[in-house]
Amino acid sequence: MSEKIILVFPGQGSQRVGMGLDLYRNHHIAREVFEEVDNTLNFKLSKIIFEGPEEDLTFTPNTQPALMAVSVAIVRVIEHELKKKISDFSEIAMGHSLGEYLALCSLNSISLEDTTSLLKIRGDSMQNSVEDIETSMVAVIGLDIIEVERILLENEPAEDDICEIANDNCPGQVILSGTKKGVETIAKKLKENGAKSIINLKVSAPFHCSLMRNVSLIMQQNLEPIKFEKFSANFISNVTADFEENVDRIKELLIEQVYSRVRWRESVIKSTKDNLKKIVEIGSGRVLSKMNKRINKDLEITNISSFKEIDSFFETYKEIL
Repeated sequence: MSEKIILVFPGQGSQRVGMGLDLYRNHHIAREVFEEVDNTLNFKLSKIIFEGPEEDLTFTPNTQPALMAVSVAIVRVIEHELKKKISDFSEIAMGHSLGEYLALCSLNSISLEDTTSLLKIRGDSMQNSVEDIETSMVAVIGLDIIEVERILLENEPAEDDICEIANDNCPGQVILSGTKKGVETIAKKLKENGAKSIINLKVSAPFHCSLMRNVSLIMQQNLEPIKFEKFSANFISNVTADFEENVDRIKELLIEQVYSRVRWRESVIKSTKDNLKKIVEIGSGRVLSKMNKRINKDLEITNISSFKEIDSFFETYKEIL
């Protein structure tokens, strides 16, 4: 067991213009993934991914299937070259927020076509979820989750205001989400209690808080007819920070996930408790790798975001693969 790998898949915020372009140019399997995503959406998302403009790529309904396309393209190139499934050499797979869909598609639990459609719907509904309400998300730097929870309990917002923990990312980084006034009120208290900084996040909606419950209803309607296939790797849910193997239960958790806390710190601790140390981030950016290193400095961290890094991955892990 200790020789196998943990695979992690990124969420929103990891995107960049040009991601996946070298994969598209250098491997026909990757090209097929981007083409299928384009065909499913009935427009050239790949053009936005490769050429921008950035504001179009960061538009939530585009960002979510775009990040998925890059990660799945990487996985399929790896599987094609190795002539084996990623579950053959990975012990655990998990993703950060929308990254859960990337993980499940990579494990062939959800088809690429269904995943593309679901993420477009998820992105659309999140983008349009809160109208006529000023909302906010902020990153709290320098306070651990216990301290943030304490301050939230001691400073309950006014009746119409909401401030909740959206992400427990890693020691010293907690994300808050809610109404603008509610988040500002708690942010001020956090600064008074030792937070090093409060960073406003450029997002279109207050993700992972109770204001997203209407999105969960939309996702429930659209997930219900989708058939999830069983898979052999272990999967850790954002909502429970625990192993989940029942595909019907995983579907329920994806519905809850849009308004629930992303328990990433706990999930990484859970994934490494049996002396698993090798974590590979598959997809654009290194956001998760930086957080994972803060959770456990002894982890062996690898990133695969380009065609060249696939070759490096093969060389680094040739004895395992």
